[in-house]
Amino acid sequence: MSVQTFDAPRSGAQTASINWGPYLVGAGIGVLSWIVFVVVANPIGITTSMAQIAGGVIAPVVGADTVAQNAYWKTNLMKLDYGTLFLVGTFLGALASALVSRSFRIETVPSVWRERFGDSVTKRMIYAFIGGALAMYGARMAGGCTSGNGISQGLQLAVVGWTFLAVMFASGLVTTFILFRK
Repeated sequence: MSVQTFDAPRSGAQTASINWGPYLVGAGIGVLSWIVFVVVANPIGITTSMAQIAGGVIAPVVGADTVAQNAYWKTNLMKLDYGTLFLVGTFLGALASALVSRSFRIETVPSVWRERFGDSVTKRMIYAFIGGALAMYGARMAGGCTSGNGISQGLQLAVVGWTFLAVMFASGLVTTFILFRK
């Protein structure tokens, strides 16, 4: 079993070290999925709620009528439901974990990016936005994200879940090879 260690050195602060074994984390996600299925009868997932929130955020810019006429947002209106609470809880849980481990920091250009592509904040933000938009679009086209398609459907032994995971890992390897080869 390999253990991931995340160290976040900060000037003047103690270094926090957290060890998360993949089997422990996998079991935790599995138990969370069971609880969610029992309590709300839905799989875990994020992208539907993100798309719903995007519709609510863009409405003042493009007009509520434009959003209401959009085929996707007609069936996925912004609302406060389990998915939205799961999305907010995911953010708050990650924030709490970073604060407790003393590894929280605001970083506009991560060191891995800086070493490979330079230290331009503008370039980093543009590529991050484009990458996020493409990932979100792809997740919605696939009918779910890593947690919805991969984890939830994989736990149900659905072919789409296992196919999604295989393609996700393969495309991640190819992308890593293209971007970070030396």
